[in-house]
This record gives sequence, C-alpha cells and structure tokens, in this order.
Amino acid sequence: QVQLRESGGGLVQAGGSLRLSCSAPGAGSIWRITSMGWHRQVPGKRREMVAGIFTDGTTSYADAVKGRFTISRDDDARAIYLQMDGLKPEDTAVYYCNPTAVGAGAPDDRWGRGTQVTVSS
Repeated sequence: QVQLRESGGGLVQAGGSLRLSCSAPGAGSIWRITSMGWHRQVPGKRREMVAGIFTDGTTSYADAVKGRFTISRDDDARAIYLQMDGLKPEDTAVYYCNPTAVGAGAPDDRWGRGTQVTVSS
C-alpha cells in the first residue's frame, strides 16, 4: 500500500507560478505501470482531474489548465510533478495526486491531505 504526499502549494499572485510535487518513496515496481493524475477540489464543488500522465508517457489536461500546466513524472524517484504557470484566481483549490484509476469521484478516504493553492487578485 503506497502513501502519497503532496507538497509545493502556497499563496501566489495571479500570473505567478508554483511547482507541485507528489512523492511515493515506498512504491515498488508497480509504480512504473501506474498512470497518475493531479486533481483539485474547491469546497462545495466536485473534485476534478486537471492533468494526467500515463504509463506510455502521454499526458492529458483539462481545458481550464491546458497551455498553463505541465505534468511530468520521475519513475526513479517515484514522483510526479505539476508545473503551474500563469495562475489564475479560479485555480485556487486543494490539489491531490492519485492513480487515474481511482477516479475523481472516489470516496474521500481514498485521498490524502492534498496541498492548498491560493491565487490572489
């Protein structure tokens, strides 16, 4: 059972950048065949996947973040990253990582603590 830990969130001004990290140092070889995604949630709204990176190296992005966010993975480090540029106030949310197979609608107990991203102005 792999524990995922998100980090890198913070408070930034609109137009700024953040780099989020999700690490799974205890993950075994299964990591290399696990597609991963970044998800976000605002209180009162449904969780949504904003970026995914798959085992064949392809990526996908929600329309709202396309062209501004870049997802990457480092299989040796057992980590995924989300580079966020041109941040907008509507990007404010708690960001989570999870395998894409878990799904954005999975129960809350399938998710970690996440990392808060707040974009001002």
